[in-house]
Amino acid sequence: MKLLIINKKTIYTILIIIFIIIVASIYISTYSRIDETFNTDIYYKGNVDEKVVTFACNVDWGNEHIPPMLEIFKDYDITITYFVTGKWAEENPELLKTIYDHGHEIGNHGYRHVDYDKLGYEKNKEEIIKAHNIIKNTLGIESTYFAPPSGAYNDDTIKAAKDLNYDIIMWSIDTIDWRQDATKDKIIDRVINKIHNSAIILMHPTEETLLALPEVIKYLFDKDYEITTVGNVVK
Repeated sequence: MKLLIINKKTIYTILIIIFIIIVASIYISTYSRIDETFNTDIYYKGNVDEKVVTFACNVDWGNEHIPPMLEIFKDYDITITYFVTGKWAEENPELLKTIYDHGHEIGNHGYRHVDYDKLGYEKNKEEIIKAHNIIKNTLGIESTYFAPPSGAYNDDTIKAAKDLNYDIIMWSIDTIDWRQDATKDKIIDRVINKIHNSAIILMHPTEETLLALPEVIKYLFDKDYEITTVGNVVK
């Protein structure tokens, strides 16, 4: 009888040990995934804890607004980052060169403006490479920052970007300037109400953005913020 009790205790001990091993394995596995995700270089903001911000301008349309936007930045001696789709760059090589010649940083916005969270690994990789090569062939540079259209990405997007040595750039302040109800005042309010150190401010080449930009820039300068490229806030 005593032997039976000892066997039961042994069984209970073994079961407890197995349970602890399973729980520990789940914890380690979860922690590793979190750590891996944390280290995938997805930037929602920069990592410079100073009064510095960047404008990330996504381009797939709005050609008519780009030259006057460039003039505004030139007047204030500002350089920002333009994320261009490969298709747009393919169709507008001279305008892309003009943006670059003004000293602005050029990022990759994928070849097509589609939801990359709906694409598998190979398709994600293909879209990023295609845009990369068009930018390289047009400007002779290797872009290193990728902004997925609509901010849509999945694990395959992350893996494809990392395999191609790209950092994924999101945003911490969205002007939502592409919507029909966007106005100059709404854009200004969205920026000044959420401004913070190392902010990545998302915008597009729109008419209302052009109207808002001078006031946004003046406000940021008055508050002693420096406006620079994405590369300078995620370095």
